[in-house]
Amino acid sequence: MVRVISVDAHRETVTGLLGNAPVIRLPLASAAGLVLAEDVLAGVSLPPFDNSAMDGYAVRAADVASADEAPVTLPVADDIPAGRVDIGELEPGTAHRIMTGAPLPPGADAVVMVEHTDGGVTDVRILRTAVPGAHIRRLGEDVVEGTVALSAGTVLGPAQLGLAAAVGLADVPVRRPLKVLVVSTGTELVDAPNPLRHGQIYESNSIMLASAIRALGCEAEVVRSVVDDVAEFRAVIEPRLADVDLLVTSGGVSAGAYEVVKDALTGQGVEFRKVAMQPGGPQGCGRWNGVPVVTLPGNPVSVLVSFEAFLRPALLAALGHAGVDRRQVRARLTESMTSPAGRRQFRRGFYTHSEGEVTGIVGPRGGPGSHLLAAFTQANCLIVLPEDVDSVDQGDEVDVLLL
Repeated sequence: MVRVISVDAHRETVTGLLGNAPVIRLPLASAAGLVLAEDVLAGVSLPPFDNSAMDGYAVRAADVASADEAPVTLPVADDIPAGRVDIGELEPGTAHRIMTGAPLPPGADAVVMVEHTDGGVTDVRILRTAVPGAHIRRLGEDVVEGTVALSAGTVLGPAQLGLAAAVGLADVPVRRPLKVLVVSTGTELVDAPNPLRHGQIYESNSIMLASAIRALGCEAEVVRSVVDDVAEFRAVIEPRLADVDLLVTSGGVSAGAYEVVKDALTGQGVEFRKVAMQPGGPQGCGRWNGVPVVTLPGNPVSVLVSFEAFLRPALLAALGHAGVDRRQVRARLTESMTSPAGRRQFRRGFYTHSEGEVTGIVGPRGGPGSHLLAAFTQANCLIVLPEDVDSVDQGDEVDVLLL
């Protein structure tokens, strides 16, 4: 008899099956979207030296203290473009013309922006006073050398990669993207654009799963439309296991005949079970030849709901993400709904939230059938009805997972 378990228990099992992805070092240009596996320290301070925040003139503030009453004229003793490394000291009673980002000369304690001068090259008329520290970026103001620049668990987006480069890093330790083998099964499946015969359908599960897996930053290899033959299933899939971190199958796990995945993997380290949910009840997971395996049902809505409930959080956790759950909100129903007792129901829905409202509103899209894929394309959320609820009325508040 197939064991019935809760959604939460199956999710915990799948997450534990994947564990943590290995840590590798990647060049910054190849690390976008991945998760930092270890703290990284700043190799330099930011800024690495006192520098000008404006195009203008480096001065001693005391020399221009009276400029608000009457312009002060100073000789321009030097020119300091950004990138110059041989910076001489600013003598009292002089100014250095300086560009944004250029090192502040020793002796200077303020920068007068060029808009507050006549822009002179040999002599400059200063029209405004400058307080000490004006328009100066101080050494280490942003990051101090030797301190943690980015913490483990950080998702590496453009700003994070820019900071890593700015503090002197060429590569970073990240959780390696997992390599996932996606397999769809069923003799009835045909790959488009081949013509269909009566009783056949076009294969879509592998396309959905592979795109969802790749969107998380993983790699996906696809084997489509494996027929319902145990020997052929094993012959096609088993040689590929050595090169992947996870095998995900769709179809062939229910209680009827010709369930090729169940027949091929029962007794091989994979356990098949019934999860108390709708849709997506038939599930399986385990290890085959040491490789983690997650088996999903065959109907397309069941596949996507199962991905959201089990695979997405497990893959994100393996990649090092701290937050693996979809955002959950409460919303008022626009119509009544029913749910099978003892099962957690996931219904496709459309959520809206107007400004000023305490809660948003949500309405189902399509019925509960696991074959109604078109309705999923019109949904932006999943309405979740818990196991102890068999009906909800229009206006009741429900939990909503935003997709």
